[in-house]
Amino acid sequence: MKVSYNKLWKLLIDKNMKKTDLIEAVHTSPNTIAKMSKNENVSMDVIARICEYLNCDVGDIIEMIPDDGGDISEKK
Repeated sequence: MKVSYNKLWKLLIDKNMKKTDLIEAVHTSPNTIAKMSKNENVSMDVIARICEYLNCDVGDIIEMIPDDGGDISEKK
């Protein structure tokens, strides 16, 4: 499974925020946001701080994508 942070980037656009604003707000490093930009895994601590700051759930900022690119619900 791969992770996608596209929902987070869309949420930031909706809130008129930049990635640098998020870095400052959740006290994380630019390297962490760079990893997220490349859809790489980051710690759950960072995800929790982002969710707390944006007042949202994990599913509002992250999407899990099967390695074959299909929909998760198709796996059932």
